[in-house]
Amino acid sequence: MLATQTRSYIRHLKCAECSRTFPVESRNTFATCEENQCSNPLVTEYEFTKLRDFSPEDLKYRDQTMWRYREMLPVLEDENIVSLGEGMTPILDLPQMGRQLGMSNLLLKDESLNPTGSFKARGLSMAISKAKELGIGACIIPTAGNAGGAMSAYCSRAGIEATVVMPSHTPEIFRKECQLYGAQLILVDGLISDCAHKVAELNREGAYFDISTLKEPYRLEGKKTMGYEIAEQLDWNLPDVILYPTGGGTGLIGIWKAFQEMLELGWVSGPLPRMVAVQTENCDPMVQAWEGNPPKRPRPSLANGLAVPKAFGKNLILRTLYESKGMALSVSESELLAGVYELSKAEGLIPAPEGGALVAACQKLLASYWMHPDEQVVLLNTGTGYKYFENLS
Repeated sequence: MLATQTRSYIRHLKCAECSRTFPVESRNTFATCEENQCSNPLVTEYEFTKLRDFSPEDLKYRDQTMWRYREMLPVLEDENIVSLGEGMTPILDLPQMGRQLGMSNLLLKDESLNPTGSFKARGLSMAISKAKELGIGACIIPTAGNAGGAMSAYCSRAGIEATVVMPSHTPEIFRKECQLYGAQLILVDGLISDCAHKVAELNREGAYFDISTLKEPYRLEGKKTMGYEIAEQLDWNLPDVILYPTGGGTGLIGIWKAFQEMLELGWVSGPLPRMVAVQTENCDPMVQAWEGNPPKRPRPSLANGLAVPKAFGKNLILRTLYESKGMALSVSESELLAGVYELSKAEGLIPAPEGGALVAACQKLLASYWMHPDEQVVLLNTGTGYKYFENLS
């Protein structure tokens, strides 16, 4: 797969809160830390002392996929990699949108060009690769749409049984996608949190490997490759601000993890980008937590991926915002819908509603003087808007 022989330099897994370590060789790594009842996500750490000679020059002739960063990814054997060509999505200039907003250096990383049409391909490629490596035969996931389709695709390619639990109001295209890949689809009235309860019920006997967001440590490792790519595509000069539509927050956490790893490798230097978590007013638990308020009653959203009432990685999301000197804000449903139309008309690309939310967020951040018009800003469009035409109509 790669032009040169490489291997993973994974060291161990570590609890994000209590720092207890876990081995990487056994299936019990697909768990959360329950030491001292802390029940927090596990994160992957690498052998940086053995990576001193690993440099950006080593990437020069490698495949244009996320697996080009092989040393910093957790799959031990190449034969277990389950790939559909995910990663190395483009960073696009947005000159016309920038002019409309009064911004001189507005960019967009377009994750819609991943297999299955969203950034979820990264995390699920990694998680299913590790599931294959550990001999897992059946996987289950609660999803708002895109993650279910991605898991179904990669399970199909790996020969692993897939079960997807999805809100019944999810657009039909997401349901049909999972079924075409051969997954068992279960519909639940409610939001993704209700689907998570159903997954727990179905998996009471442990028949499945649960790939819920941050309930296993490897989706995060796939998502972090967005951070490596942003740095590489900008010639190892990081932007001032990154706006990220935040539901479960794995991508936000992963990008920040990548920046920390690249600092350790000596590939980038500070200051690091300010990370902004963007949510919808219909479901904005991270905004409420950031502002010190109790959560509001959640409602469905046109942006299915933002309707996450309770993020398991809440503490990691908040830590990322504090460490990066970033912030969290929400936009209305009408504002995110307007953002889809404005970006489509101005730049000839149709973002997911989650990506449309970032246009409105830019307007608010500029109006409040939190963000300067001359700063380099990257919007992270998480998926294609074509899957959302049912919502947009």
